[in-house]
Amino acid sequence: MQRLQSAADLESLTARAAQLVAAGRVGAARPLLAAAKRLDPGSAGLAELSARLALRANTPDLAALELDAAVAADPEHPGLRLRRAELRRHAGDIEGATRDAAEAVVLDRTDPTAKALLGVLLLDLDRTADAVACLAEAVAADPANPGFATGLAAAHEMAGDPDAALAVLLRNIEAAPNLVDQRNAAILLCVRRRDFRRAIRLAEDARQAGIADACCFGLAGHALSSLGQHAEAVDAYAEALKLGPDDPYVRHLVSAAGVVPGAPRAPAEYLRAVFDGYADRFEPHLLSLGYRVPGMFRTALLRHPRIAAGQQVGPVVDLGCGTGLAALAIADLPVGPLIGVDVAPRMLAQAGKKAIYAELHEADAMQFLSGVGAAHYPLIIAADVLCYFGALEDLFSAAHAAMTPGGWLVGSVEELLPDHDGMIPVNANGAWALQRQGRYAHNPTYIRAVAADAGFRLLRLDRETVRWEANAPVPGLLLVLERRHA
Repeated sequence: MQRLQSAADLESLTARAAQLVAAGRVGAARPLLAAAKRLDPGSAGLAELSARLALRANTPDLAALELDAAVAADPEHPGLRLRRAELRRHAGDIEGATRDAAEAVVLDRTDPTAKALLGVLLLDLDRTADAVACLAEAVAADPANPGFATGLAAAHEMAGDPDAALAVLLRNIEAAPNLVDQRNAAILLCVRRRDFRRAIRLAEDARQAGIADACCFGLAGHALSSLGQHAEAVDAYAEALKLGPDDPYVRHLVSAAGVVPGAPRAPAEYLRAVFDGYADRFEPHLLSLGYRVPGMFRTALLRHPRIAAGQQVGPVVDLGCGTGLAALAIADLPVGPLIGVDVAPRMLAQAGKKAIYAELHEADAMQFLSGVGAAHYPLIIAADVLCYFGALEDLFSAAHAAMTPGGWLVGSVEELLPDHDGMIPVNANGAWALQRQGRYAHNPTYIRAVAADAGFRLLRLDRETVRWEANAPVPGLLLVLERRHA
């Protein structure tokens, strides 16, 4: 009878401790787990629970000690292997985590969680085919599990099969229709593959199901804006703001949606408001997107004949300098003095902290160039400035007038590309289009024509990835223009 009572006590203590650990109540779980261990000191299950508690208490080293000892005592316990795989992945030991996850799968081939974890780890190791196989088995065992479906979709996409990735997410939506995260993942995938119409349909399905959140409406706004449906995009962004009023990114989207679609440029007042509000987090956010433009500019300028010969080129205008990222990338070259120009005072304040500019001017790009004396600058750089202009005729003409013969204008634009259905949402001349977040994209043919009309010789117009958004490359163009000598 006493033995039965002890078993009941152990089961009750273990169950309650597990509930408390899952709820994050570490202090309350600890004495119950200790009591359970006294009743069954060699239990692999209690060792696993103890490791979970240590992780909840943010003591991963203690969890590792617990699991190492438990695995050594019971090397064929799949749960211990699985838990240690999770711990090792968290610690960045992908190889060790993969070995443990593989052992967990061998020890219990019916556990979809172990197969899913092994698949994700194989994806981390770029073994995409193996990852797809493991994750497919996990999804087959539990079709409604959102984590398994997301992992399999990511594996298919990494393997270069976005159609299969979307099919997985759509099946998961059908199996678990009330999970908005899965719907958002599908919408985001459609946006990445430029299938904007399907993204809009999926967002509308979520809205009708009553589960759309701020992310869902924001993505719908992206898709609508990319198709040139700017009035509808404004409505979608407004709904996103209602659901996420404290989200700074959502607020930016709403502001960007206010740019008039047919306007030839973004208003200076809009740029000042957006970038003043963005100044403190501008650099870390942009760098987190894999921002490549400063490095692209440096590579281009290394081909400048005078710079390559070690001769000084300057003064240099950094048009729309922001916080000074582009100037910082070229500051060790024989260029200067550097003159920073930006419409947002708080961005200029950040640029000033770098101590690389001889002058900083608070001015709109056109305002500054129009006030410059003729033939003054041998080099103007414009990183992510032209994307806030649709029509470039006036800007190129003003830059040409401000430059010395033989001077270089180095800039970047986003490239205007067709959507998934081969359609390009453009104005009547097909030269440029306002896209999401208030930026314009340009047709390469238009760039060539406007540069020639302004009196420039086109030295380079190279397709480049300028950064990544939503894990997708943003297609852009690096342009290098030379003012003709005559």
